Amino acid sequence: MKGFWQSKSVRVLSTVLILQAALFYGFSRAEHVPPHKSLMEFTLPSDTWKMSQELEMDKESLAVLNADDILSRVYVDEKDGQMATLFVAYFSTQRTGKAPHSPKNCLPGSGWAQMRSGTETIPISGQATPITVNQYIIARGDNESVVLYWYQARDRVVASEYSAKIFTVTDSIRYNRSDTALVRVVVGVSNGDRQKAINTATSFVQAFFNPLKSYLPA
Repeated sequence: MKGFWQSKSVRVLSTVLILQAALFYGFSRAEHVPPHKSLMEFTLPSDTWKMSQELEMDKESLAVLNADDILSRVYVDEKDGQMATLFVAYFSTQRTGKAPHSPKNCLPGSGWAQMRSGTETIPISGQATPITVNQYIIARGDNESVVLYWYQARDRVVASEYSAKIFTVTDSIRYNRSDTALVRVVVGVSNGDRQKAINTATSFVQAFFNPLKSYLPA
């Protein structure tokens, strides 16, 4: 019997069965859906950034997105006139097939081509460690934009789509919840100055990150 458990294939199979049992247990319970403040009530207390426009999505796009709450606005930096678009899609549960759509898949479908991709590390006031987010440079014709985005759940910021899915599973098992939010910032590139657009996007994230946290369940 001792030799039986020393077999690598037996250990792997046992691990798989334990994980399957844990997943079944996590997803079979009635889910805890935490309350949250409506994103439409979000305000940004900033002396620099002011809301310029509330963006409306058409019914078809809303149906495809299938989010439980959405924020889509344009903000302007009154110091230099730079504009930034903030988009937040909140999903109270992912057990019914609803889940965030990755911008790296959606943007090409809208005619944008990826020019560069990577990650950006952003220090946040009051946090011991900076957040790491996705950074994309995209282009359509002569227009270029900087895109920063991440997934946020339980005060956790995750750049990787794969890691976000793993956390969804572990949160379902441990906390009996699968809520998450996709947060995306887009800043246009002017006069070919990508770095200025990156700096603007980073500054905007630093301005809204802490205020937005109170509208997403911790």
